[in-house]
Amino acid sequence: MGVLRINPCHERECTTRRNPEARTASGERLDDNAMTCAHPTLPFGTMLKVSYNGKSIVVRVNDRGPANRLVRQGRGLDLTKGAFAKLAPLRLGLIRVVVEKVN
Repeated sequence: MGVLRINPCHERECTTRRNPEARTASGERLDDNAMTCAHPTLPFGTMLKVSYNGKSIVVRVNDRGPANRLVRQGRGLDLTKGAFAKLAPLRLGLIRVVVEKVN
């Protein structure tokens, strides 16, 4: 799938704090600690291997995003805060990763 830029979902963190019943586009309850991500077009349930600086994680697509304007700027994936933290310090905010579909 190539190299995509990702960032932890700051907007979702705010939503979670304001509304503990917040849901993803797939209907699941929002969980910032889950190993999940948002992708604009891949089917819900798609498993992705995300690699950065020698570290890799596997996440499941359960939401839509990032916003179209951000996709046009080169960002193709939003990770939950918990997933991002497994790859890099949250303070980095935006990183370039390699993303592969897992069968």
